[in-house]
Amino acid sequence: MSARQERYKVLLVDDEPIILRSLKVAIPWEELGLTIAGEAKNGEAALRLIDEISPQIVISDIRMPVIDGIALMKEVLPRSSKLIFIFISGYGEFEYARDALRLGAFDYLLKPIDHDELTEMLSRAKQKLDWQKENEQLMHSVQMLSTLARERMFAEFTLGNPRPLQHLKWLENSELDGEYFMAVVRLDDYAALTAKWSAEEKHLWLFAVRNILEEWSLDNGALSVFPFYNGEWVLLFPGSLSVGKRELGEQLIAGIKRYSKLSCSVGISRSTQGIDQLSTVYPLAAKALFQRFYSGQAGVFIEEETAGIPEREVKYPKELEISLIESIRTLNMERMLVLFDEMACFIEAQALPRELAQRIIIEMIVVLYRQFEDLNMQPDLTLEGLLGRLQGLSTLDHVIDLLKREFREWMQRSNKTLAREDGRSAVDKAKRYIEANYHKDLSIEEVAEVAGLSISHFCTLFKQVSGYTFLEFVTCCRMEKAKDILQNSPVKVYQVAPLVGYQDPKYFTQVFKKATGRTPSEYREEHSRQAK
Repeated sequence: MSARQERYKVLLVDDEPIILRSLKVAIPWEELGLTIAGEAKNGEAALRLIDEISPQIVISDIRMPVIDGIALMKEVLPRSSKLIFIFISGYGEFEYARDALRLGAFDYLLKPIDHDELTEMLSRAKQKLDWQKENEQLMHSVQMLSTLARERMFAEFTLGNPRPLQHLKWLENSELDGEYFMAVVRLDDYAALTAKWSAEEKHLWLFAVRNILEEWSLDNGALSVFPFYNGEWVLLFPGSLSVGKRELGEQLIAGIKRYSKLSCSVGISRSTQGIDQLSTVYPLAAKALFQRFYSGQAGVFIEEETAGIPEREVKYPKELEISLIESIRTLNMERMLVLFDEMACFIEAQALPRELAQRIIIEMIVVLYRQFEDLNMQPDLTLEGLLGRLQGLSTLDHVIDLLKREFREWMQRSNKTLAREDGRSAVDKAKRYIEANYHKDLSIEEVAEVAGLSISHFCTLFKQVSGYTFLEFVTCCRMEKAKDILQNSPVKVYQVAPLVGYQDPKYFTQVFKKATGRTPSEYREEHSRQAK
């Protein structure tokens, strides 16, 4: 047995000291992977010990004073259903022993005790405990996979990627088939916060906020919560809660303030239906959050209540916004400056009134500023400071000149900081980290942090540069290592799984067969024949 494997605890219960002594010396406890954790002379004492030591197996005489064996089992099993009872009975107690089996006992044996029979019985009991433990680990792994994959799938849909993660289509059996709405929670003054936080402090604060949101979500009926941009989380609520949107938002703000002392704002979208609409409602919730910068104070901003730019007067230049975002992500300064000039031309060509022109510029600047935050390029000037300076300018030329000057300086500083690193170097760093840690429970947050990118930017960039999603690349690394182990080492097949990051051998076999078309055993056998 591996030194790392936990021994199961056994409680011996019998009012005859000679039986207790014989059980302790005649059974190969260590070989069985068991240890005697306690002894009791009657059912009453056994009941106390079970609460104290939490054994996995109880070996008990079926007839005892005060509390007999069956009464003891009936008392304990409702709260410890996995506890294994083995009873010792006399020949005249056969019917009593059969009742014990009917009520949930694992097995029984007759006096005088046949130690070989008991050893075989204990071996079967240990196999059952092992199976229960593996099943629990598998269920935990499936639950973790389900949670992580759901988050990743929701984030991909929110980004507008069509039909992501087709191999996890079963997860789309979704609450989002019904009506739902989105809330975007964003920390206020995030750039100022991260400027004073160390990398470790930033990780701890964001982890703390996520925990607060997840616990709050469980208590308040949210369908899902997942991080999106740095300092920003997305929550999805069933449409049945839409009448209380403002109250939900206020509770979110109060909860984060209470437990983390951090201030945040919440933007809430209209209700919609279907998972494909995530990429539609996210901009609506984010746009509602723009009101945070008009109002000058934190709060809850609901899309239906915020006055957007009337469609009949002007259409927001979405394509120009997308091009500007791309120029920032690729650190293409010349392209960015040209696009700012195009923004000025758009506003002039539309002959927009000052108020509408100002609203377009502000919405555009909020989005672009977020890109610098998302790339971990924190500008010296806060968003509030930049918007304040824009308010004091009287002409469109002055506004565009200020934007070009500020964004040029930010990008120049970013270029120096990154030493002209492109996306490929960040992805290469992430790939090296995955290749060195594929055997661990890697999270996408952990690897994105190593790459120095936000989760959303990391996912997009990793796919663009490597051609794989994060999950696909991790699986590929694990499969290649598994093939190497199977070809070049005598390690048993079931032992390969934990070596390449899978706690459950059955699940590993399924993944391996899907990747190679063969089970691990078939793969090893085929390559053994080829080697001969």
